[in-house]
Amino acid sequence: MIEARHLRVLRAVASTGSFSAAGRELGCTQPAVSQQMKALESSVGTPLLVRTGREMRLTQAGEALVRHAAGILAGLTAAEEEVAAIAGLRAGRVRLVSFPSGSSALVPNALAALRAAHPGTRVSLEEAEPPNSVELLREGDCDVALAFRYEGAAGAEEWDDLVVRPLLTDRLVALVPDGHRLARAESAGPVAIGELARESWIAGCPRCRGQLVEVCEGAGFTPRIDFATDDYPAVVGLVGAGLGVAVLPQLAVESVRPRGVRTVTLEPAVRREIVALSLPDLAQVPAVAATLDELARAAARLSAARRPNPSENPVR
Repeated sequence: MIEARHLRVLRAVASTGSFSAAGRELGCTQPAVSQQMKALESSVGTPLLVRTGREMRLTQAGEALVRHAAGILAGLTAAEEEVAAIAGLRAGRVRLVSFPSGSSALVPNALAALRAAHPGTRVSLEEAEPPNSVELLREGDCDVALAFRYEGAAGAEEWDDLVVRPLLTDRLVALVPDGHRLARAESAGPVAIGELARESWIAGCPRCRGQLVEVCEGAGFTPRIDFATDDYPAVVGLVGAGLGVAVLPQLAVESVRPRGVRTVTLEPAVRREIVALSLPDLAQVPAVAATLDELARAAARLSAARRPNPSENPVR
């Protein structure tokens, strides 16, 4: 195997014409230069230098190796500089996948802070719901995945092979039209989900839809789902038009700023844990680690800005 340090010595010998002059140029002794040249010749299996009196000339193999050495050493230098830039967050790339409400409520502030602190770091964003986003991470198609799971749901061990950065806990809230009877009574406090048993329902994303059915069945009824859409603005628009009620994560409600709708706190409380996921080796890459940190800070700011009880604050 040819070592870069040996190529540097060969180039110095070729340019100066002697071991002693090469040693002076490289800041080492003449015996050290001689020893490294012997090691290089041993590696390639053929003489690279021929002594003719006081002069030293390259063999054909030596000339070929010197010719290639310039490009090899230049490439190594460029690689070292690029790696140093990435390690120092002067460069780097992070591929982020997030579910829609995370993309609108958490990601923008996090990425703005990351760009301000490390302008050389580029972040790309794609949207996918878990578990698809988690599979993209495991398959190497992204570096960080924003995901969520509901408290008490089965399969808590599904992330055991990943680095899990908790971000915030998101409570499900009911959405009702402004003129709904529960909107008028919301100041009385949390409402049992059974109070909505006879309503028409607008369901959200498939995973949230499954959670809705599970919670309702736990309260003794099966929701009559008249509309289903993955588009959160469409959900709240349908509710605002008086076409039914919905249960959405608070983060989703905050991401759309709807009008004509009230949020109602439900009992029993249903929460989902929002996390940022990465692979153990990826989490040690400086740009990825910085992205995880900024997502955690953005989540902390959002949590601090939330009012204690959503039902006390009509969404208009």
